[in-house]
Amino acid sequence: MSLKKIAELTGTSISTVSRVLNTPEHTCHTPGLAERIWETAHELGYLPNPSARNLRLGTSETNTPFTVDFFLTRFDSMDKDPFFAELFQYMKEELFHSGCLLGDILSSVDIVALGSNQPDEHPDPVPYRSSEKVLSERTPTSNAFVTRKANTGLIILGKCPAELVPLIKKRYSYIAGIDRNPTDYEYDEVVCNGTTAAEKAVEYLISLGHKTIAYIGDCTYESRYIGYYQTLVNHKIPADYKNVHPTDQTAEEGYRIMCQIIDSPEPPTAIFCANDATALGVLRALKQHKKRGYLPSIISIDNILDSQNTTPMLTTIDIPKKEMGHLALTLLLDRKKEAHRENIRVELPCRLIVRESCHYTA
Repeated sequence: MSLKKIAELTGTSISTVSRVLNTPEHTCHTPGLAERIWETAHELGYLPNPSARNLRLGTSETNTPFTVDFFLTRFDSMDKDPFFAELFQYMKEELFHSGCLLGDILSSVDIVALGSNQPDEHPDPVPYRSSEKVLSERTPTSNAFVTRKANTGLIILGKCPAELVPLIKKRYSYIAGIDRNPTDYEYDEVVCNGTTAAEKAVEYLISLGHKTIAYIGDCTYESRYIGYYQTLVNHKIPADYKNVHPTDQTAEEGYRIMCQIIDSPEPPTAIFCANDATALGVLRALKQHKKRGYLPSIISIDNILDSQNTTPMLTTIDIPKKEMGHLALTLLLDRKKEAHRENIRVELPCRLIVRESCHYTA
């Protein structure tokens, strides 16, 4: 399938299609055009020229290219998670350059469907066993067998619920995860440790003199909350739970919580948001509901593109999205070649990006 066909179906030029498919940072002037190009390429099974040529010549390792599915753990759409949406753009470039196909985008609902009680389509989950063991136990009437997706790997984006891991392992032979919360070596993973990122953020606020620091974000087995709490304890700052606000880490939740904080009698001097999306909502609430003399420092984690377009510009902790995507696919392909057998964790560093949203306390 050629770039020309994709251009015809999406109503744009071949050069635009080429730029979108080969440069994830490229932004189209027409809203939604890049998304239509990617969707069309996916539907048509487009391969970059080197991979397509290898297939025609019969020089590829298999009759079909390696396909990569994605499991978005927190939400049912990339649109709801700006961090993973940006990382996904880098991943698509990695897939094309590696001659791989983009497969299905799955949510928890799709994974849970494997545990349906319909005997033939979706067998009940059973504890994970090696593919050889499962094959040896298979019978024509067995409903405890899930056919592994052939020549397909899975990249998990985010914190995977523990109860879904056995189902995923039954379905996929090749798995890699990308997250800020490391697992107990359940599968290959690339992490930028959320605890370390949170410690950097809170340490910076404390260095500016802040002692009443609120937290807005997930608190359930969440490394960023652990880093927030531990840093306060290390500096002998009492952890006041009225300043802890559990949320699902969206801009809407950040806005809602910040409106409550503004109306509180003793609001904190600084706020640590678990991700940039939450911080965007917090800054919007501060802009719309000004309180005389109240201007808290705001810091978050991720360094998404929109964090540079806020007023004030958002101070954040950078998570190396492009490198995480590259290494996750590298681990997946390495596992496919059976070049490693033990589950591997690659941990990347994070760094503080100082902008305008933080200041010394009075």
